[in-house]
Amino acid sequence: MTPSVESPTAAVVEPPSQTSAWVWFVCGILLLASTINYMDRQTLSTVSKRIQDEFHLSNQQYGQLEKVFGWAFAAGALVFGFIADRVNIRWLYPAVLLMWSLMGFLTGWAETFLQLLWCRMLLGLFEAGHWPCALKTTQRLLPSSKRTLGNSVLQSGTAIGAILTPLILRFMLTEAEGSWRPAFQAIGLIGIGWVILWLSVIRGSELAPLPDSAPTPGATNFFVAITQRRFLVLVAVVILINACYHAYRVWLPLFLQKGRGYEERAALDFLFWFYIANDVGCITAGILTAWLHKRGWTVHHARLVVFGGCAVLTGLCVLLPWLPAGSGLLVVMLLLSAGSLGMFPCYYAFSQELSTKHQGKVTGLLGTFAWFFVAPLHEFFGWWVDQTGRYDHGLILAGLLPLIATVIILIGWGHDEAPLSREAQPSTA
Repeated sequence: MTPSVESPTAAVVEPPSQTSAWVWFVCGILLLASTINYMDRQTLSTVSKRIQDEFHLSNQQYGQLEKVFGWAFAAGALVFGFIADRVNIRWLYPAVLLMWSLMGFLTGWAETFLQLLWCRMLLGLFEAGHWPCALKTTQRLLPSSKRTLGNSVLQSGTAIGAILTPLILRFMLTEAEGSWRPAFQAIGLIGIGWVILWLSVIRGSELAPLPDSAPTPGATNFFVAITQRRFLVLVAVVILINACYHAYRVWLPLFLQKGRGYEERAALDFLFWFYIANDVGCITAGILTAWLHKRGWTVHHARLVVFGGCAVLTGLCVLLPWLPAGSGLLVVMLLLSAGSLGMFPCYYAFSQELSTKHQGKVTGLLGTFAWFFVAPLHEFFGWWVDQTGRYDHGLILAGLLPLIATVIILIGWGHDEAPLSREAQPSTA
């Protein structure tokens, strides 16, 4: 039974009075923030074999690095989610970006496993602030019918960051031990340029917290927002799709080099195309959702179909045991990659229908659930590989999880009280 809360289609908050070009330019700045976020995050996994060799780490210990990152991310998502609803995003966003860039920079100076753990933990803590800030921004600037596309632009930055990282490392890495360190420092410095751009574009009260008297769609009470059925559905969904995506993000470089025998440079080339497909899947998800909406579908049904199609693509993981290194593996991985990121813009758009007033807290709490449960899986994944010598089993299990998420949305979300396609559209967006 659907909880008695305001329909998310009832009273749509008018976005700030800005031109459409300005709004999409801001979405482009969010894309750059996502790019920097993932470059700082992805550098470790891209050089994971070198890290393991230099610090003499088992797969389980490497998994611990990802576990502390994930648990710190879970804590940061909750903390910054609450802050984002109370503090002007214009100032909060650059603050957290500078802090995570600093942690990425300091990783290049780590000399012990313990120092690596601390750097990854603090990186996760501050990187978590990106998503409440970014989703609060797209929610304020875009109407519901355009949010999936806006979120696709935002999310595609993660793929671009993952694409650029192996290219940078391919250029900077040498045979010398420790040649991975300058890459962390160079990538960490990029954040300064983003902060200057952001502060020059965003002014005054454009992203200030809404006044208590402002009409907002969705639940206006935070407790109601997080106890409604749809929030509980999204808790399950965000855990499942994050477990899938991050299993491949963290373990794919080792799977390629140790599981399929690729040389380091060949693996970096493979990763480049893998994340190109990531980006294509993400952008296509937003475009396809908008296209279906224009064809007369409700926004909800358009999102659901696109989400389910992406889950089918990740289900191709069942073919992995029969695919040696070569073109067949590449094709399947490209399709799986497109699906694994294409689900996220749809998920974010679902979450933005729960509560405008408490979007930061809702985003943060969902992120906390996701990372709290996903983070320890990496240590278990590493332990399993140490015991069996196989990466395939864990990757297959991870790839099937989005299919379960699709079923949960189908059963648990329910029907919108009115088609989102009938909502009032802001004249400037």
